[in-house]
Amino acid sequence: MGAVPKRKVSRHRRGNRRRWQFLTAPQLTKCPDCGELTLAHRACNQCGKYNGRQVVAQKTVDDEEE
Repeated sequence: MGAVPKRKVSRHRRGNRRRWQFLTAPQLTKCPDCGELTLAHRACNQCGKYNGRQVVAQKTVDDEEE
């Protein structure tokens, strides 16, 4: 037989145990170059820059046609 609780766990005690299990919204910051909202400490999806440097090559219209 497994572990069986001796007493009923109250709603307050159960809630206190679960209060850290909620989801949080991602922290978004504005890109200083293009103004797009991006995740912190990651390259911008719109312009491909991070910390003032171009780190991701962006596709142009000519690249998409090929």
